[in-house]
Amino acid sequence: MTAPASLTPALASRFAGLALAHVSREYPNKLDHVLRDAGDVRAPHALHPVFYGSFDWHSCVHGWWLLATVLRRFPALPEREAIVALFDERLTAANVAVEVEYLASPMRAGFERPYGWAWLLMLDAELRRHEGGDAHAAQRWADALAPLAAAFVERFMSFLPKATYPVRVGTHFNTAFALRLAMEYAEGAGDDALASLCRAKAAAWYGDDGDCQAWEPSGDDFLSSALMEAECMRVALPAERYTRWLDRFLPRLAAREPASLFIPAVVSDRTDGKIAHLDGLNLSRAWCWRALASALPVDDPRHAIALEAAAEHLEAGLAHVAGDYMGEHWLATFAVLALG
Repeated sequence: MTAPASLTPALASRFAGLALAHVSREYPNKLDHVLRDAGDVRAPHALHPVFYGSFDWHSCVHGWWLLATVLRRFPALPEREAIVALFDERLTAANVAVEVEYLASPMRAGFERPYGWAWLLMLDAELRRHEGGDAHAAQRWADALAPLAAAFVERFMSFLPKATYPVRVGTHFNTAFALRLAMEYAEGAGDDALASLCRAKAAAWYGDDGDCQAWEPSGDDFLSSALMEAECMRVALPAERYTRWLDRFLPRLAAREPASLFIPAVVSDRTDGKIAHLDGLNLSRAWCWRALASALPVDDPRHAIALEAAAEHLEAGLAHVAGDYMGEHWLATFAVLALG
C-alpha cells in the first residue's frame, strides 16, 4: 500500500474501531502486578477499573489517548457516540480513585515506569486540548483523570533526579521516549518545574553524545534508540542548539549513515508479541524521521532524506496495524503518531 501523507478520516475511523474493540477487552491480560499476599490475587478490572483492557495497562492507556485524539481531530467520526459513552462510563472520579490507590500501595513505585507514566500524561494533555462540541465533556474527563496525572507527575519529579543513567533500549524502559512525552505534557499543562527537570535530565543524559553508531534494531525493539534520542533532544533544546547537537550526534545523515536507521525492520512472525514489536519500530521511526525533518531547513539535503526514510518506514508498518492481537492491541497508536 502507498502510505497517506497524514491521518485521514477513514484511517481515524478504522483506528478508533480497533481501539474500541480492545480497551474493554479484559483477556488475555499481562499484568504488571506485585503480589504481596493472597488478597492481591484479583482480576484486571478490579485492580484497574479504567485501564484493564488492551492486553496490558500501558497499551490500554494509549488506546484511550488514540480515542481522545481522533475524537478531537474528527468530531464527525462515526465512532463518536461510542467513544463518548466509553469515556462517560469508565473515566469517572470513583474509578480513577481506585487507580490512584493502587499506585499508593507498597512495592508499586516502579509500576509502569517510565512508559506508562508518560502515556498517562499524554492522555491528560490530549483531553485538555479539546475545543468545540466535546470540550465540556473532555474537561469533565480530564478533571476525573487529574489525580492520576498528578500522581505520575510526582513520580517523575521524584525519580528523575536520582536516575543517574539513561536507559537506551528500544522497548518500554527507554528514557528518551518518556522524557519526550512528559515534556509535551508539561508544556500544555504549564508545569514549568516538570519541563525544566526533563530538559535538564535530557541534557545530562544525552547532551554530550556524538557519532551514534546505531546498533539496531534488536529483536524486540519498537523504538529506535538513536532516533528517539534525537527526537527527545529536538524537544528539549532550542532550535539553534539542536542543530549543532544533531550535527555531532548523527554526523553522516546526508550520506544515509548509519545505514541501519534507513532500513525498515523485517517482521518474521506477527503472532509473536515480541517480534511484532518491530512493526511498531517501523511506525515510531517514521514519526521520528518526520519530526527530524521538521527541524531542518527545506534546502538542507537531510530534510528530503529524512522524509523519504519516514515514508518508507510508514509504508512498511501501516499495512500491519491489524491482523493479530499481539500487534492489534497497540500498533494503531504508533500509526497516529507517525501520521501526525
